[in-house]
Amino acid sequence: MTLETPGRILRVDLSAGAAESVRVPDEWRRKYVGGKGLGARYLYDELTAGTDPLGPGNALLFMLGPLSGYLPGESRYAAVTKSPLTGGFLDSYAGGEFPDALAGALGENVGLLVTGRADAPVRIVVEDGTATVEPAQTWGEDTVETAAAFPDAAVACIGPAGEQRVAYASIASDAGDHHAGRGGAGAVMGSKRLKAVVARGDPPEGLSALRESYAEAYRETATGRWLESSGTVESVDFANEVGALSTRGWTDGQFEGADAVGISAVEALAAGREYDDEENPGGFRVETDEGDHVPRGASAMSLGAALGIDDFDAVAALGQTCDRLGMDLISAGSAVAWAIKAADAGHVDRDLAFGDPDGARTLLRDIAARETDLGDALAGGVDAAAERYGGTGLVPTVKAMELPGYDPRGAQSMALAYATSDRGACHRRARTVEREAFDEDWSPERAAAAVVREQDQRSVLWCLVVDDFVGDVFDDLGAEWVDAVGLDVEGDLRTVGERVWNLTRLFNVREGVSRADDELPAVLRDPLESGPNAGAAVEPARFEAMLDAYYRRRGWGADGRPARATVARLGLDEAVDDETPLAETPLSEP
Repeated sequence: MTLETPGRILRVDLSAGAAESVRVPDEWRRKYVGGKGLGARYLYDELTAGTDPLGPGNALLFMLGPLSGYLPGESRYAAVTKSPLTGGFLDSYAGGEFPDALAGALGENVGLLVTGRADAPVRIVVEDGTATVEPAQTWGEDTVETAAAFPDAAVACIGPAGEQRVAYASIASDAGDHHAGRGGAGAVMGSKRLKAVVARGDPPEGLSALRESYAEAYRETATGRWLESSGTVESVDFANEVGALSTRGWTDGQFEGADAVGISAVEALAAGREYDDEENPGGFRVETDEGDHVPRGASAMSLGAALGIDDFDAVAALGQTCDRLGMDLISAGSAVAWAIKAADAGHVDRDLAFGDPDGARTLLRDIAARETDLGDALAGGVDAAAERYGGTGLVPTVKAMELPGYDPRGAQSMALAYATSDRGACHRRARTVEREAFDEDWSPERAAAAVVREQDQRSVLWCLVVDDFVGDVFDDLGAEWVDAVGLDVEGDLRTVGERVWNLTRLFNVREGVSRADDELPAVLRDPLESGPNAGAAVEPARFEAMLDAYYRRRGWGADGRPARATVARLGLDEAVDDETPLAETPLSEP
């Protein structure tokens, strides 16, 4: 069973209102495969250093991969662009029906590359391997309303937050059930006056047998059973148990209301209900006064524990607010937490408190509309608000991206994972908390090795564009997938992952990122107030030792730049331009 890897990409210039399908260079396909890797290569080629993320010169890619839709777990697509939140590389992912429809609509094309800026709001309609640019009548409507306007198609769109260019606006698909959330890809859409991408196409049959052959086995794995039992909500209980659950704006590591927003609450709600989708285990919906919401672990962490809210219905309602506005709920929750702490410290004049869902919802709407000074400031992210009002460090960020709900004081390798993530603070690049929390013997070298391996592995998964919960792509199973689709790659899968990770680092280095940006957020140096890790903090000296070990393993210099020898070994010479500074030698052992 083989699958010819498609070799074209559909380019849409919104300034001209024109589209064309162009061939992907064969070398790029072998080196970067698809999805994240190929998207990163195009982004590196299209942009120059200092390109305004919200200007017409930025590019936005909707990318698929050679395994999109063919393996267990949710089918996904990658949104790749320069982030308006961080100013660096961004890849964000969403699942559901849209990626399958896009795969059918694109024909032989591997993705959609959008450049320019329209004079008035538009949508892109993809069908039969072509794209057309049409006026958008749904500008001003939320994500659910926009999707409802196209009952015969799958839609990825922005809501009011994207239209107002909130720096962490998401791209919503499947009527807001799924979001390419982190980093503000939705704001890039808004800046281009692109309201929606409408895909009309049936999922390609291709390797449906491959998907079926793995689905049953996948359900029997620990990950498969975990997802079937609770989606990702059980993450709340795990983080709370090990004392790594960010609570009330990073002041505590355990939340006394975890049972009310975690797996126990989900099981009580799910009892007697049928799942909406057999391929989305645990995908039941919670009715709210704004519609319905599919609960996820991130909702309970960022809008529940982080805000001190122990009411599952209230948390689901806040999640639905973010869904309809089109806003990343992790950054949104951090923005609210920052505002509460800033009000307590006297930096802002607003009546806010932890445990108040009504106040949180009002502020979320304010942020999306940018109607008040506070809402406008928070729309730029926590760092932007702190720059305007004061209160730097009240809520942690890395490269201006707000941290998710896993507190590194409960598993210190996560501090390294956040600091070195290529898109800013992100637990989906490496989630070493799941091992370190139960094993105290973690040296800086072991932490670095674990983070590097997981980062490279997830890079491969997102080049193939498969659900990152699907398994270990570096074992025999990954090779079997590649053989099944007849994929021709330069080097083994480990090399592909390492190559792509270095490529995104080169993009960020070209934008000025250095060791100073791979920082330890100040709040993580403060001891936790409660829980099994009470009194624990991330020691700066230990963090710097982990970072040095990481750079050595990566073959980067002491300043965090890839060394020339590393670039040459990975075959990245063809990508590097004169604007990208490299390290002359990698960091050596002390």
